Amino acid sequence: MAEMKTYAGACHCGQVKYEAQTDLAQVVSCNCSICHKRGLLLTFVPPEQFKPLAGVDNQKLYQFNKKVIDHLFCSNCGVESYGTGMGPDGKRMFAINVRCLDGVDLSTLTPMPYNGRDA
Repeated sequence: MAEMKTYAGACHCGQVKYEAQTDLAQVVSCNCSICHKRGLLLTFVPPEQFKPLAGVDNQKLYQFNKKVIDHLFCSNCGVESYGTGMGPDGKRMFAINVRCLDGVDLSTLTPMPYNGRDA
């Protein structure tokens, strides 16, 4: 079983910073149009496991399709280090771009495919 850990996360330029507590037991590779084109690997955490540290007001919002996910991009470097929306249970969640977390060896992860293209 993977270990719960607090990770530091940030966009490329470092203006958007946060901490996310996760065990990375489930990492998702979604094939929807935006995740596919941007190469996102995602893990999902509830609000109590997410702590914004900087740059909340330095992000641009993008929504598409059903407009249920807030894709948040750093207005300086353009990186989407996290987004937010409602989970299947109707509760707020944060979608963390695992590629933006410090100290994660991506080669040790086994991303689960998700068919967001047809969702």
